[in-house]
Amino acid sequence: MTEPTPLPSAPRPRPWYLSALLAAVAVTLVLGGAWVYARVQSPFPYYGTAYTPPVAAAPFRGTDQNGQPWTFTPGGSGRATALFFGFTHCPNICPLTLAYLERARQALPAEQRDKVDVVLVSVDPQRDTPERLKAYVEYFGKATGVRVPASALPEVARAYGVGYQKADVEGPDDYQINHTTATYLIDAGGKLRVLWDYTQLTDVERVTRDLTHVLENPLP
Repeated sequence: MTEPTPLPSAPRPRPWYLSALLAAVAVTLVLGGAWVYARVQSPFPYYGTAYTPPVAAAPFRGTDQNGQPWTFTPGGSGRATALFFGFTHCPNICPLTLAYLERARQALPAEQRDKVDVVLVSVDPQRDTPERLKAYVEYFGKATGVRVPASALPEVARAYGVGYQKADVEGPDDYQINHTTATYLIDAGGKLRVLWDYTQLTDVERVTRDLTHVLENPLP
């Protein structure tokens, strides 16, 4: 009688930590490739990721933290703008972003400091009233909080490549929002020049160097 052929054993599942490591390596390679490409294309060694070529920033409208109509016309004010999308219930990314952008702004010479606007566009118009935005942004320094109507927000977010979505929803007013963590530096000519991830903002010296170069070299 012939012995039955043993079945091949099932492959052992990959440990979760190995999968996480491989995913992290893949992300690092992608970001590293983007960084190298930006360095090759841009003559200035930006710390952030340079737009190559720079592109026109999108205009939009909303209400500021004082309850007044607010219009962003890139290049219209002759000032640079550090723009990011967040919300006041954000536990870490948004406070860090506001705090370090203000540190970078304060690190500029006095004559350049007031030529940079920091703008937070809320991705949570349901909860972020002008009053709440005012208390939030002014706690961190000189910044503008903007509430774009919920109906118009998706179009504004798409124009900047921003994604956002409710998460950990416990109730109508109890939730978090996952969102893109980038800050977009727009020069006085209205061009998108540099993108920083929030993890880069802690290096204030290098962020300030990017700011200085963009302030001194606006594009028409």
